[in-house]
Amino acid sequence: MVAESEPPKARDKRRRSVGMSSGETYVETLRALAPDARCHRVKPADPWAELPTGAALTGYDSVFVTGSPLHAYDDTPETRREVEFMRAVFAAGTPAFGSCAGLQVATVAAGGTVRRAQNGREAAFARRITPTGVGRTHPLLAGRPAVYDAPAFHTDEVEHLPEGAVLLATNTLTNVQAAEIRQGDGVFWGVQYHPELGLDEVAGALRRQPEELVREGLARTETDVEDYAADIEALHREPSRRDLAWRFGLDQEVTEPSRRVVEIQNFIEQLARPHRSVRGRA
Repeated sequence: MVAESEPPKARDKRRRSVGMSSGETYVETLRALAPDARCHRVKPADPWAELPTGAALTGYDSVFVTGSPLHAYDDTPETRREVEFMRAVFAAGTPAFGSCAGLQVATVAAGGTVRRAQNGREAAFARRITPTGVGRTHPLLAGRPAVYDAPAFHTDEVEHLPEGAVLLATNTLTNVQAAEIRQGDGVFWGVQYHPELGLDEVAGALRRQPEELVREGLARTETDVEDYAADIEALHREPSRRDLAWRFGLDQEVTEPSRRVVEIQNFIEQLARPHRSVRGRA
């Protein structure tokens, strides 16, 4: 199951920009990594959102929670619905994975807190992500080097992880870059960055927020944002272009599609497929 956290207006804006909502991007990524999987997309932020007819959370191998422009610290009907959905996922014992706001929603659902990012937004890429001592041997980050970059867009961050959660990766801008959260019978692996995003979607996200990037001093003009986005889109079309990778300071952890999705692949192999086997024996 893919739980699309975007509200309807943000969903439509993203489709106009890159042709897919956040949930549709996740479905496409999962179909590439697990061609045998059947994916259902639900929208927990929406009023009257429901599971497919006859479905129950316990019937799924896993749940993937997408990013969202909603703020988990705001007490709104949308955020309350998302948090309650995540609590239900924990209660069902179905393994879950989330990126960006997905990590933040799981944090709040399990008793932690989220706040406005204290060091400002991360936009385009999270730099120098470093696994913690525990993270270096945790299966979520298996195959990642000692330091790596990843696509990232967020203005909020985890303030305090829930009791018993494990911090797995950090960087100088955002303390919680990856974590494991357990609640009851449920386990959640999450990252603050976006392993599901292709570089074309990184370019699209930049183009959706030029005014904000200029206002926060990350770019001098909106034209600068467009030029930056155009070069990233060019790298998407030609990932072997060393000149563009050098210009952005990126290596294969970002430029190679199979490397960008390491965490999602690890989750599928370590939690989703084993859970399918357990359900099959039940």
